[in-house]
Amino acid sequence: MKYSTHPRLSNDSELFGRTRSTLIFNTLLTDKSRADIWYDETGTIREIGPDVRQKYQGEADIIIDGSGTLAIPGLVNTHTHAAMTLLRGYADDMHLQQWLSEKIWPLEAHLKGEHVYWGTKLACLEMIRSGTIALNDMYFFMKDAARAINESGIRAVLSHGIITFGDEEKFDAEMKATEELVSHIRSLNNPLICPAIGPHAPYTVPLKHLEICGEYSRNEDIILHTHLAETKQEVDDCQNTYGVTPAALLDKAGCLTHRTVAAHGCWLSEDDCSLLGERGAHIAHNPVSNMKLATGRAMPYHWLSEKKVNVGLGTDGCSSNNNLDMFEEMKTAAICQKFCRNNDTLLPAQEALSMATLCGAKALSYAGGELKSGLPADICLISLDYPGMIPMHNPVSNVVYSALGGEVDTVICNGKILMHNKFIPHEKEIMDGALSSADDLLNLAST
Repeated sequence: MKYSTHPRLSNDSELFGRTRSTLIFNTLLTDKSRADIWYDETGTIREIGPDVRQKYQGEADIIIDGSGTLAIPGLVNTHTHAAMTLLRGYADDMHLQQWLSEKIWPLEAHLKGEHVYWGTKLACLEMIRSGTIALNDMYFFMKDAARAINESGIRAVLSHGIITFGDEEKFDAEMKATEELVSHIRSLNNPLICPAIGPHAPYTVPLKHLEICGEYSRNEDIILHTHLAETKQEVDDCQNTYGVTPAALLDKAGCLTHRTVAAHGCWLSEDDCSLLGERGAHIAHNPVSNMKLATGRAMPYHWLSEKKVNVGLGTDGCSSNNNLDMFEEMKTAAICQKFCRNNDTLLPAQEALSMATLCGAKALSYAGGELKSGLPADICLISLDYPGMIPMHNPVSNVVYSALGGEVDTVICNGKILMHNKFIPHEKEIMDGALSSADDLLNLAST
């Protein structure tokens, strides 16, 4: 693919500097039509169509030849722990609770802000390279995560992971960290980064603390990001302790609203799905992580779809996936549902692509997820110069069932070019910094 720039741009590095008026011409859309895409210096798509080039090529600061590419909306990762890239491959093939209590949580006790910064930088690099332009992230040292994401140019909803097990002093500290994060993110004046509150799960945050989290989400009008019904044990324990399912407990605490993004949902009942639909809550489906950790049951997409629950896709953290490739997640989601429900028409390709784009944007409360005039220029150009993309009988099927993240050529977020011709500025520096940080974390844990 080629690009040319207006004479007032002095060198190629300025291609990545900031949002400029841009014309992408002769790209293929998922309906198999050829089109040009024009967006202005605000990063807003103004026109898409076959004759747009003739109207705007004299006005564009940047012109990109989209021949040989397929344009789709940038992908949205609705649940991850970005800095866990540093833990990729650290502990695999273990039981979930053993994995958490014996490996992950003890190592995380040694985390410092710089580890989270470099781990998040690496995550952003990996996501951009595979077409993701937005993430919903819950972790620790989130001011450092915000610094990394602010530098990367992608969208994010960020929450400090609140884990208390009923300890009041711990809860006070977690709420202070949340309040400071909310204030810090708002001070950045970056409309692409939004704060959230992140009570980890009903089994790590008791009812009295969940109630305060729900109230805080409501008062601040921010997303509440949590884990829900990931395992049968979690559901059984909640019913034994409170007499209700985890979903019903969240509802009782005021934590199940249109602001809620709940990850996993593997063990939701049909009544739980009805409740989520009534409250307008969102589910983040993480099929690769769920299968790798053997949660024992596939998320009941058939019930969630029937109850009109908005379902997005997520990768979870790299310690349980072990990558951040949303193309892999789309395919796995579609084939997992078909296999587990013995229904070959369940979760077709178009719905899987929507989960990774439009539904994800809806869950993260921003207008986007479509290539449409008036919406942000969040654009992913996939190269068609790969055997797996030929022939092109059905572009959507190729994207979901055949494409890989490595086939993405160009990524644009809110009009800013983040990758072009597979080139991302400072990539080697980021990988070297992350590797050094991972080594440092393991050295700290071993002393």
